[in-house]
Amino acid sequence: MKSDSDARNQPRDAAFNVEVGAQVEHRGTQANRMEVAHTSRKAFEGSLMKNSSPAEEVSLGISTLTLTPLIPESPPVRRSQPISITSNRSKGGEFLSPSVSPIPNPFPELCSLPHSSLLNSSLPSESSDKCLIKVYGEDNSSRSVLVSRQATAREVCHLLVQSAHCSDQENWALLEHFPTLGLERCLEDHEIVLEVQATWSPKVKTRFMFSKNYAKYEVFNKQTCFFPEAMVSDSTDTMKRMTSQEFIQKLMTSETSPQIQGFLYLKGYSKKFWKKVYFTLRRSGLYRSTKVSKKDPRHLQYTADLDVSNVYKVVDGCKLYGAPTDFNFCIKPNRNQGLVKNLKILCADTEQIRTLWMSAIRLFKYKKQLQSNFQLSKLALQSPEGSKPTDSKPNSEDSLVAMDFSGKAGGRVIENPTEAQSAEQEEGQAWRKREALRCCQSNMNSEPWTSSVHKTHPWFHGGLSRKEAERLIEKQGLADGVFLVRRSHLHENCFVLSLCYELKVKHCIVVPVQRNGKMYYSIDDGVTLFIDLLQLVEFYQINKGTLPVCLKCPCICVAL
Repeated sequence: MKSDSDARNQPRDAAFNVEVGAQVEHRGTQANRMEVAHTSRKAFEGSLMKNSSPAEEVSLGISTLTLTPLIPESPPVRRSQPISITSNRSKGGEFLSPSVSPIPNPFPELCSLPHSSLLNSSLPSESSDKCLIKVYGEDNSSRSVLVSRQATAREVCHLLVQSAHCSDQENWALLEHFPTLGLERCLEDHEIVLEVQATWSPKVKTRFMFSKNYAKYEVFNKQTCFFPEAMVSDSTDTMKRMTSQEFIQKLMTSETSPQIQGFLYLKGYSKKFWKKVYFTLRRSGLYRSTKVSKKDPRHLQYTADLDVSNVYKVVDGCKLYGAPTDFNFCIKPNRNQGLVKNLKILCADTEQIRTLWMSAIRLFKYKKQLQSNFQLSKLALQSPEGSKPTDSKPNSEDSLVAMDFSGKAGGRVIENPTEAQSAEQEEGQAWRKREALRCCQSNMNSEPWTSSVHKTHPWFHGGLSRKEAERLIEKQGLADGVFLVRRSHLHENCFVLSLCYELKVKHCIVVPVQRNGKMYYSIDDGVTLFIDLLQLVEFYQINKGTLPVCLKCPCICVAL
């Protein structure tokens, strides 16, 4: 007998069965319509039902009829996972050893970053004994040189001379150049190059330059007349005068206290503000007078410490700093970060006064060390190893011999070295004369002839302008006899001989002269004639003639 609760639930179960049956009939009709469109899905569901149990089959059938959407759901997103790549590479089922590289690396030095000298040139590692520095030439060409940590400026110049195959091995110098500030100075021979480079600031563009400097030790070459007596005196007795040679000798000793004094222009904080001040240079440093018209030592004010500073030549001072003249120099602290306010920019009335003050500052700063550098340079000139670089000649030249074919016997070997050298010079002169006569005869009635012999010599600088020639001679040292030859921009078929004498650059025009139907060159209105520029230069290197001084030191620009 059924209970009352079962009687009450019987109508609900009947209603529920009717509702479920209707839903099953409706879903079945809908499934028949979608049978063609979802054949693949039903096949997939059938495979699942075969692998499931009977209880699960009923449950799956109910869920399929009641929960299957009209649009199939997108498959779940499967995110990629990192996989490990083995070092061995397979090719055709065979594994290759990691030590075998099928493609060689053409730049192995760029891959080893910790040991790359190109990337670590400015910051060398502590374990490395050498460092790579970059040096620029006169033509902005550059060369990287591997130097030791204790390499001096003299040693670096020797390496550059050998690498650039310079015929003249002396009077070369390493310059420290600040293009943005317009400053440059010649490093002393004993200075350590990497220590100088360590003082550079990354905020200021700085570079090393390789150039000639003939006036580096002019203060010792002209001791008797370098400093005028009006500039030198004793600091204990300013009225006591001394000669230039006495001043240099006393400065080399530590007992006396000589000094240099004179008027200079000092740059103020404003670009156009320059003030004429009386300066005094002593062992303790540079001083200036607080009173313009008084030279009393009681009015001296400390200006610069030479022990922590260097003296630089200022290039284009009128343009950069508004200087009253072109003869400017600067006292710059070693650890300066490129601030103009920390520079002591001075201006002289003449080039001679600027040279005197810069040389005096070098003497007060280095004293005996500068004199020792000068003596070493003289020994290098006298030694046969420095003047005759026989080691640089190739071995093939040792098998060459001098021959004389002037006789009728068919030639003979010249065994005497002096005779061989004389024959070589005669042959060179005869070759130039033959070429000159040939060109003169062919151009007898046409434009003036221009030989090309001079183009192969280092003293010829092509179409260099007058201003550029003066700047090049000034950079390579305002010593008597420094010269170069260039084309004239004002006169056609003419040349210019630029010569330094008494700290000034003089320009002499070289004009073509026609005599007896032949063309010559002359600088004295045809009194002395030369068949080419090479003969002209060789003549004035021996004879002064109308020039103020003989030609001694050619301006040389070497391409690094």
